[in-house]
Order: sequence, then structure tokens, then C-alpha cells
Amino acid sequence: MTPLETKRPLQLNDQGQLRHFLSLDGLRRELLTEILDTADSFLEVGARAVKKVPLLRGKTVCNVFFENSTRTRTTFELAAQRLSADVITLNVSTSSASKGETLLDTLRNLEAMAADMFVVRHGDSGAAHFIAEHVCPQVAIINGGDGRHAHPTQGMLDMLTIRRHKGGFENLSVAIVGDILHSRVARSNMLALKTLGCPDIRVIAPKTLLPIGIEQYGVKVYTDMTEGLKDVDVVIMLRLQRERMTGGLLPSEGEFYRLFGLTTARLAGAKPDCIVMHPGPINRGVEIESAVADGPHSVILNQVTYGIAIRMAVLSMAMSGQTAQRQFEQENAQ
Repeated sequence: MTPLETKRPLQLNDQGQLRHFLSLDGLRRELLTEILDTADSFLEVGARAVKKVPLLRGKTVCNVFFENSTRTRTTFELAAQRLSADVITLNVSTSSASKGETLLDTLRNLEAMAADMFVVRHGDSGAAHFIAEHVCPQVAIINGGDGRHAHPTQGMLDMLTIRRHKGGFENLSVAIVGDILHSRVARSNMLALKTLGCPDIRVIAPKTLLPIGIEQYGVKVYTDMTEGLKDVDVVIMLRLQRERMTGGLLPSEGEFYRLFGLTTARLAGAKPDCIVMHPGPINRGVEIESAVADGPHSVILNQVTYGIAIRMAVLSMAMSGQTAQRQFEQENAQ
């Protein structure tokens, strides 16, 4: 039986350590907390004169982005570089994939170059899982966002932002506002918040931008901003994902802003020390008012900083988990 045919756990190794990072679904609270704690320890690296630690020295990390990205791609590059890895970023629009090469053929060629880890962003939901199932056993896969499905590192950097500004999750009310239907960030955040013990998770959106069965995530659903924002501790705004919309889900962006845009007046209904978050890119005057995005409640730029630390944590933990799995298999083969 070849390595590709061998049944093996996807996200975790036999010791329960992170091996791939594909989704937050099914991960234990202890593991999410370990990721947050590890990221906390990496934050000071960014303040050093020499922003390097040697944890991934000699390793090669390939960023394979089939969708456009600025923050995610750049912060993954910085994270890998700060861990002393060699970094390759594949521009898919100019690669063989744009000439008809299949996803697996592209990855096989990168494997042949002895890459140790792939960070993959793809427009199809489940792409990262598919790759993890077919990649060589010694290669780690990190999901940089797949379709509407998941964006686990964004979810974790949002959790780090909340924890650093609010101290914990046990007594919080968190509202996620906007295009819930098409948002992989919303799904990852809902899963993470529930796992970490947040008792009051709210989603606020027009009915046309709410997925069927969203209540299964343990959230309260609101279609009125004033009601949904009442006394919340955290507001996470989402952009309208026009590129994923089919059909007339909204009358206009102006109408959406009138009813669901986060303005100073609407934010007044939240708690006085409420924080405002956004995964970016921000569409000012569509989902958020400039005075709010740039105001005292905003921690949007902090999220970018924390994103580097979270991605350093995930890269280092997944590589460590892969190494531990290989050692375990070698010992049991003797």
C-alpha cells in the first residue's frame, strides 16, 4: 500500500498534536488554547531588532494561493520568515496551473522540490482537506481559506485579539455582522467562540445573507442591528462578498449600509468598552463607517499584528507535529 492510500488522521497525529491545520471543527479547547498561548509567546519576536527565531531553519514553506490575498499571504510569508524557514510564494496566475495543470500535479512538483509545508488558499470548499488526503505524509498542509468553508488562522487571530483585549471568553457577548452566508471567517469564528466557551454568540444579517441551519452553531440570529448589538462586548464586521454572490440577494450596497452598516450611532448600543474587529479588506461606507473603523473602539490593525504571531504558532506546531509523527512511526516500525 502506498503512502497516499494509507489511512491516517488528517489534522492530528497519533499523539493528538497538530499535524495539518485545516479547520477549527472538532479541535479541542485545549489545543486552541495552546495555539493562543504559543502565539502570545511569539508576539515579542516582532518587537526585536532581529525578528527571527530558528524553529523552522532548513524547512521550506510554499504559499500556494489560488485566490487573491494581501494580508493572509503577506502575514504567512512574514511568519515563516520569522521562523527562519525558506519561503516560496507561487503566483498561480502565472504558474502552470493557469495553463491547465491540475492541483495535484502542481503539488506533486512542489513535493519533488522537497517542500515541507504548503499554505493553500483555494476558491473551492474542501480543497485543503483534499490536498491533505493526497499529499505525501511528511508534508504539512495549512488552510489559508477554502471557498465558503473555513479560514482557521483568521479565526484564531480573531480569538487572540479578543483574548488580549478582553481577557477571556466566558462572560462575553460577541456579534458577527454582515455577509454570514458566504463568509468562511464567520464559520471559523463561530466554531472557535463556541469551543472556547463564549456563552453569547450572535449573528446579525439580512435573511438573504444567513445560511440555512445556522442555529446549529449555537448562535442567536438577529435581523435588526439595534437589537443585535445591544450590550455586546465585541463586534466582528464582515464585508459583502460580491464575488461569491449569485442572484439578487441585496437591493443595493447603499441599502445594506442603511440597515446593517456599523455607524457611531449604532455602536452606542454596545457596551462602552466594546471592541470592533474586521478581517479585511474594509469597505468603508458599505459595512462600516470610517469614524468607527478608525475610532477608539477599533482593533482592526491589532488583528493584523496578531495574525503574524498566530501563523507563526500554527506553522511551528504543525511542523513539530509532523516530526513527532514520523518519529512515532519509525519507532513502531522497528
